[in-house]
Amino acid sequence: MPRAERRSAPAVGIVGATGMVGQELLALLERRRFPVGSLAAFSSGSFRKSVRFRGRACAAPAPTTAALRRCSLIFFVSADEVSRRLAPALADSGAWVIDDSSAFRLDPKVPLVIPEVNASALRPDRRLVAGPNCTMTGLAVAGFALHEAAEVREVRLASYQAVSGAGRAALLEFFDQAARQRAELRLRGGKAPVPRARKASALPRAIAGNVVPQVGSFDDAGESSEERKVAAELRKIWSAPGLRVSVTAVRVPVVRGHSLAAWLTLRRRLAPAAAAKLLANAPGLRFFRDGYPTPLETAGSDPVYAGRLRPGAAAGELALWIVSDNLLKGAALNSVQIAEELLRRRWLS
Repeated sequence: MPRAERRSAPAVGIVGATGMVGQELLALLERRRFPVGSLAAFSSGSFRKSVRFRGRACAAPAPTTAALRRCSLIFFVSADEVSRRLAPALADSGAWVIDDSSAFRLDPKVPLVIPEVNASALRPDRRLVAGPNCTMTGLAVAGFALHEAAEVREVRLASYQAVSGAGRAALLEFFDQAARQRAELRLRGGKAPVPRARKASALPRAIAGNVVPQVGSFDDAGESSEERKVAAELRKIWSAPGLRVSVTAVRVPVVRGHSLAAWLTLRRRLAPAAAAKLLANAPGLRFFRDGYPTPLETAGSDPVYAGRLRPGAAAGELALWIVSDNLLKGAALNSVQIAEELLRRRWLS
């Protein structure tokens, strides 16, 4: 980038740059040629690390308000408590803050934005912007065209969520458990062993060779925190406070890519052929008229994918299968797209 262009480009800060989403974010800024005048990378902890950006090593110390105030655009891809401690004051001081945590998503004063769905929620006087839950994102993008055309009044959803959504520690634990299972198979001469329950620390139960119907903590009614987030955030994103949402969130032994089985009940009936046409033209979505996407085939790619569109059992109901990369469209990519929208509107200098 020429020196004059660098001077006019925003000073960018990334809190959580050393994490999995932070690494994806850095790669996206490079790949999409986002204008970065200067980069300040920060870890989310209290010790120094480093990251690479545009071929150079960048120190990534613990974040401080003083250092972040030098930035005009700040991405938070860290823990809720870090965002709560730092983000509001930075936005109040004039920086644009795009937060990927769940800290502010349901705050009525904070826009919760998926650009393909509700970029209109962005306002120049609301400089703290929240990114959505990675599970809900796929449904929000894939179902929005149907909601606009025929008003979705009820959603029933089963999620099949990748281990990477729980962080690096969960992913390493998954790999270790899978390696132990392979070793046990060899010891038994190829005879399939009877699985044994193993201790887990990063997830509620062992995940290799297993599915775990718990993502987050349960409340008194038996709903998990993930299930509550999906329901509440979808209502906000679609501006549909009366939307009925039922969710069962499940962790599955997949590295990356969340999958959803969704049943959408429409207020106005929509034939599958008409619905397919809407989905085929929906922004941010690649629709399979035949066949279906899987997380293994779509991991590492930007869009939300959908297929297996068919009538449901209830009147006005459509069933749909949805897949999206939880680290990209579910997190880092959505944040970059928000920043690109700010640039397009010339709100970010």
